[in-house]
Amino acid sequence: MKAIIISAYGGPEVLTTTELPDPVPVEGEVLIRVKAFGLNHAEVYMRGGAWGEVAAVPGIECAGLVEADPSGHLPPGTKVVAILGGMGRTRNGSYAELVTVPAGNVVAVRSPLPWTDLAAVPEVYATAWSALHGNLALRAGETIVVRGATSSLGQAAVNLARRHGANVIATTRDPAHAVLLKEIGAGDVLIDDGRLAAEVRRRGLEVDALLDVVGNSVLRDSLAAVRPRGRVCQVGFLGGFAPVADFDPIADLPSGVQLSFFGSAFVLGTAAFPLTDVPLDAIYAQVEAGALRAGPTRIFGFDEVVEAHRVMEAGQALGKMVVSLV
Repeated sequence: MKAIIISAYGGPEVLTTTELPDPVPVEGEVLIRVKAFGLNHAEVYMRGGAWGEVAAVPGIECAGLVEADPSGHLPPGTKVVAILGGMGRTRNGSYAELVTVPAGNVVAVRSPLPWTDLAAVPEVYATAWSALHGNLALRAGETIVVRGATSSLGQAAVNLARRHGANVIATTRDPAHAVLLKEIGAGDVLIDDGRLAAEVRRRGLEVDALLDVVGNSVLRDSLAAVRPRGRVCQVGFLGGFAPVADFDPIADLPSGVQLSFFGSAFVLGTAAFPLTDVPLDAIYAQVEAGALRAGPTRIFGFDEVVEAHRVMEAGQALGKMVVSLV
C-alpha cells in the first residue's frame, strides 16, 4: 500500500510517501480502506517530535470502507469513520491507503455525505461533544466561552453549543475572523490578547462555562474568566505545551470553580469513554440539513500533504482541512 511516513522529526518536509506492506487485522481490529482523512494539529506535534516517539505513519482519523473485520461484526464494504485508538501515536495511522484500527474506535455511518465531508467531522466533533456534555455538562440558556474558536475544534464547539441552546461567546486573536465566528453561531466575539478575564469583567459578562482550546499558556486567565462555581474544561494546546509555571491551586484556582481536562487522543473509544456515547449519526444528519457547518475548508490530494501541513502549521486553515484518496 501507499503510505506517508515521518522520515525524521521536523518540519512538513519530513513527510515522505513510500510503499509499505498491507496491514493485517487481528482479533479486535478492523481493516479500513481509507477514502479520506482529516488533518489535525495533533499530527503537527507528532511530526515535530513534541509528543516523543510516535508511529511512522501519522493520522488520527479517517473515513472509508471496511476491508476486513475478523469479528464479523462489520461486513466488508461497510461505510465507517475511525478516530484515535492509538492511530499515529502507538500504531500506524490513517495517512495511508489501508489502516487497522481497534474495533472500539470504528463507527459505521449511514450518511450520504461525500467522503471528504465525512472525514471532516469525527475527531473534532467527538471531542467537542464529549467536552461540552461530559466535562462541562452544558445546559441550554447558559453562557459559554469557546477560547481558540477559529481552530477546527473551536468551530465544532461553537456549532454544537449554539445548537444546544447555549449563548456562545467565541474568542480569536484576529479581528478579521469575527465574521466567520458569528456566521457559525457565536452571539459575540472577543479579541483575545491573553487577558480575557479582564475583558469579561469590563463587559459585565457572567460566564457559566469555558472551553479552552488554547491551553496552559492562558489557564490562569481562563479560570478567572468564569463566574463563581463556573466550569473550565481544557481540550487543546494551541498556545504550546509548556507547563503552567508554579501553578498553586490555593492561589490560582478560584474557590468553587471546576477545572477539568479532556484528552480525546488518549481516551475516546475506551470502555470509560465509548464512541457509542457520541451521537455521530445525529451530527451527520445536522450537517446534511445545513444546521451544522462542518464541511472542509480545504481539500488536498494525497501527494499534497506536505503543503497541507505547512498551511496548518501557519494557522491558515480557518477550519477543518482534509485529504482525499479518491
